[in-house]
Parts: sequence; C-alpha cells; structure tokens
Amino acid sequence: MASKVAVVTGGNKGIGFAIVRGLCKRFEGDVYLTSRDEERGKKAVSELNKEGLSPLYHQLDISDKESVEVFRDFIKEKYGGIDVLVNNAGIAFKDDAKESLAVQAAETLRVNYFSVLTTCEVLFPILRNGARVVNVSSFLGHLSHIKSESLRNRLNDPKLTIPELSELMNQFIEDVKQGIHSDKWANSSYVVSKVGLTALTKIQQRQLNDRDIKVNAVHPGYVDTDLTSHKGTLSIDEGAVAPLFLALDAPDSVRGQYVWCDKRIVDWDGPSPIIVKNHF
Repeated sequence: MASKVAVVTGGNKGIGFAIVRGLCKRFEGDVYLTSRDEERGKKAVSELNKEGLSPLYHQLDISDKESVEVFRDFIKEKYGGIDVLVNNAGIAFKDDAKESLAVQAAETLRVNYFSVLTTCEVLFPILRNGARVVNVSSFLGHLSHIKSESLRNRLNDPKLTIPELSELMNQFIEDVKQGIHSDKWANSSYVVSKVGLTALTKIQQRQLNDRDIKVNAVHPGYVDTDLTSHKGTLSIDEGAVAPLFLALDAPDSVRGQYVWCDKRIVDWDGPSPIIVKNHF
C-alpha cells in the first residue's frame, strides 16, 4: 500500500519550513517540501537533512497551473492521493513598495486567493477520504477587517459559492483601480486576500463534508519571517504550532473553522478577537 503523504506549499522558508519540520518529526508518511524556486527548495531540504529529518522535494509554483498539474500527476501516480495539504504559499507587499495600489491589489489577490483556489481545484480531486487541508490565513483574515456591513454579510453568507466569492475578489481589484475601495473593503490588499481565503475555506468545507475531509483556516501568529520584515515576535516553530495542530491533532469535529495561533477556534464573523500585541 502506498505511503501516506503530506504536502506543504511555500515550504522553503518561514512558517512553511517550520511546518515541514514539524511534520517530518510526527507525520507517519512522506512529507513533501514544495517551493516555486527549485534551488531554494532543495537547499531547505538539505538544511532539514542536517537535523536528521528526511523531507522529500518537488517543485510547485501555485501561480502556475501547469506546475500544479505536473505535481498532481506525480503524486497521483506515486501515492494515489494526498492525506495532508497545507496551503502556506503567499505574498505581501512591503509598506514602502513602489508598485501602484492597483498593481499590488491584482498581484496579491492573484497569488493569495486565485492561485490557492486553482491549486485546490487541481489537487482536491486526489485528496483521500479523511484528509486534512490547512489554509494559512492571518489575523488580518478576520471578517471584522472588512468595513462594509453588506460586504461582510455577503462574504459570510452560508450559500455563497466560489464563483460568487471570486467575483467579489475581482470587484475589490476593480474598486482599487477606481480608488473607491478604502471605505468599503480595507486599505490593505493583504487583508482582502486573507479574508477571501478564509471565506473560501468555509465554502470548501461545505463542499467536502460528504468525503470526511477537514478544511480549516489558521492565523499562525505574528511570526519573524521575510513576510513580516522580521518584525514578528514569534519564532517560525511557534508559528507552526496551530497549523500542525490542524494537520495532525485537531478533533475530527474541527472543520470549516478559523483557528487562532493558540489553537482556539475563533468566531470569524464575530467581534475582532482579543488582540495579543503584534499578533497578526
């Protein structure tokens, strides 16, 4: 029988790297560290080898559908399916980025929402029954960060479909181009991309309930990574705690949830969670 397999996107550094490390220590099966850049990915594998860990490597660029399809075919042929999928890969523009807000919005949503969606559409058909999917969101992915009540209601509608959600994400991009986004959405494209990812998580869970697949979103904490310009207060291993909990330890009843860095289930549509200083 083929070994069980866990997959982490964007695993060559930061939280993704620490999630791979944690899986290698505890997951009973093969663990794939994937990355867009093959050289960086293989270097990360080498670093974990020095710790006595044995992740496997495969190139995977979530923003390139063909790359995702090549990876799917490889996994399907070798293992038959996926048991754990951690959608960690993502981007964030720096505060001093020179790109226009319109460019930042389009690119951030392209990677953090649309590319994750495409990756899921390609890989979900080979998830094994009982599989676990962890979508790495953010404190900024809490619904309270969207200013418009009507938008919040639409994003939280239990009947919302993926095409309708994608239309909303495209509407944000268009609103940024027209300069009318800040009063309705948020000032940050990253916020909208992570709110979109969390909303997607809830829809995905509804679609996969009949296959006993658990899909959850997680806020990993404010972690010292390139993405936070190393301003984060948590180590990457501390940032991996909640994602690993969802991948390995959470009760089967935890599904379609928004989970905090301390493993608490948080009401996504409720008031903003108690903010631990600098935890986003």
